[in-house]
Amino acid sequence: MSTLFLRTLREDPADAEVASHKLLVRAGYIRRAAPGIYSWMPLGLRVLAKVEAVIREEMVTAGSQEVHFPALLGKEPYEASGRWDEYGPNLFRLQDRKGADMLLAPTHEEMFTLLVKDLYSSYKDLPLSLFQIQTKYRDEARPRAGLLRGREFIMKDAYTFDVDDAGLEEAYQRQRAAYVRIFDRLGLEYVIVDAMSGAMGGSKSEEFLAPTAIGEDTFVRSPGGYAANVEAVTTPVPDEIPYDDAPVAHVEDTPDTPTIETLVAAANANHPRADREWTAADTLKNVVMVAVDPSGARAVFVVGVPGDREVDLMRLEAALAPATVEPATDDDLRSRPELVKGYIGPGVLGPQARDEGVEYLSEGDTAIPYLLDPRVVSGTRWITGANEHGKHVFDLVAGRDFAGDGVIEAAAVRAGDPAPDGSGPLELARGVEIGHIFQLGRKYAEALDLKVLDVNGKQQVVTMGSYGIGVTRVMALLAELNNDELGLRWPAHVAPYHVHVVATGKDQDVFDAAESLAAGLEESGVEVLYDDRPKVSPGVKFKDAELLGAPFTLVAGRGLAGGEVELKDRRAGTSEALPVADAVAEVARRVRSALA
Repeated sequence: MSTLFLRTLREDPADAEVASHKLLVRAGYIRRAAPGIYSWMPLGLRVLAKVEAVIREEMVTAGSQEVHFPALLGKEPYEASGRWDEYGPNLFRLQDRKGADMLLAPTHEEMFTLLVKDLYSSYKDLPLSLFQIQTKYRDEARPRAGLLRGREFIMKDAYTFDVDDAGLEEAYQRQRAAYVRIFDRLGLEYVIVDAMSGAMGGSKSEEFLAPTAIGEDTFVRSPGGYAANVEAVTTPVPDEIPYDDAPVAHVEDTPDTPTIETLVAAANANHPRADREWTAADTLKNVVMVAVDPSGARAVFVVGVPGDREVDLMRLEAALAPATVEPATDDDLRSRPELVKGYIGPGVLGPQARDEGVEYLSEGDTAIPYLLDPRVVSGTRWITGANEHGKHVFDLVAGRDFAGDGVIEAAAVRAGDPAPDGSGPLELARGVEIGHIFQLGRKYAEALDLKVLDVNGKQQVVTMGSYGIGVTRVMALLAELNNDELGLRWPAHVAPYHVHVVATGKDQDVFDAAESLAAGLEESGVEVLYDDRPKVSPGVKFKDAELLGAPFTLVAGRGLAGGEVELKDRRAGTSEALPVADAVAEVARRVRSALA
């Protein structure tokens, strides 16, 4: 440690919010270079290399071959796939000195596809699996939590190429099994959940989420085994209800009721039901949203959800990808005078506006698209806006009095909601995405014309799978899950060093003994960090050892006079004396056991 390029910090960085960010900076594993961008120090690189080694080994075992692409790419492949526009502001764009458009790659689907197209032309060349571990770039609007969400990050991405869907399914399951082995070896708890493919495209995808309270992803699971990212949860659709005897819709005065709460109170006070009280679930809330496509064009639309539900922007955005979604502004509302804030109803939306030829629709204008929650089935009766200030319509029946332009999963999922597969009530939890696997299908192969001759000599579009692991995110998560109030507590298989040897005291005999122990451990195959700093107090050395987080600390100090050294187990929090003569063999044995 007298020559190690390291300076530890006693105080948390001012911008750090989560434990992994605080400790990786304080312990000298990484240093902030810019928002969401970090320099890697020697200790950090050692941990990162061990994480990468596990991933590489399992990728090779799964039959994948490693390649490496540049991070700086030309615009043309991304333009051909449509992602030059679809990625929007998340894509780092630049120009070379000749004015040619370039980008810093967020993912490399296009490059993998073009490489295979360049070299392979027959079904005999397939199946094929390639992977890389490469630096990626995304211009995150709000980088946070250190390595958990950065603008520069390291990712393992693998791609499989098959001639048919059966081959894709086999490749997908092979990669899925490799991910299970990787995360098991790294000692991470994870849940495999159904997910949305989003801008990546494809017919199927699953996420590997590590449950943690700091996670940005919300997922659900049921007692019967259903698990999904909340964005991918589908709503069980109720049966349609006959409405032959339903009362005729009627408009009532409901002054000063712009919210669901005030509306329900007024309905019960002035228009009571005979069978029970009105609740928020009886109301149809029409929420005005704006979809922003990658070019920046804005389009107003309305989502109708039961009044006891909120619109979940993440679910809505996932359903409309690659567009982003935001609540309508006052300017948006003013641009559509038919929308009466607080009293919006189906009558001026979607099919109703088009069918009625509503007078506010000028030539060339279009009705506002109206998308409905799956619970709004034919025969359901609602209280909703009458499109006049202070008025609502009661007993408006879906299928009889109004319809939507389509159905959308936009309402927030709640604990206790039924699982889509009937496996019981859902519980909600938070997690960090550490892996994502996709059956991409033919999206990129078609866009970039990747075809091979099949067994009959006919051209066939290749079908692809994509499989990603956030390598730096995995390292951050390991730090997040393995720490205490004193510092990091690395598992042996990813620790920068297995044993931290500390020499305490001023006598040369202490340093000679510590150096001998360190050398003996290294000869036994143990990775050792030796604190040989001569003018540093024992207290500082112990604090650094605890902060850096090696699994074992071997202390040579006062006990040497009695022929003993002290062994501290950082993860177990225990300490014991060992005879000097037996120390190397015993510590090496413990390390081998921890690595097993």
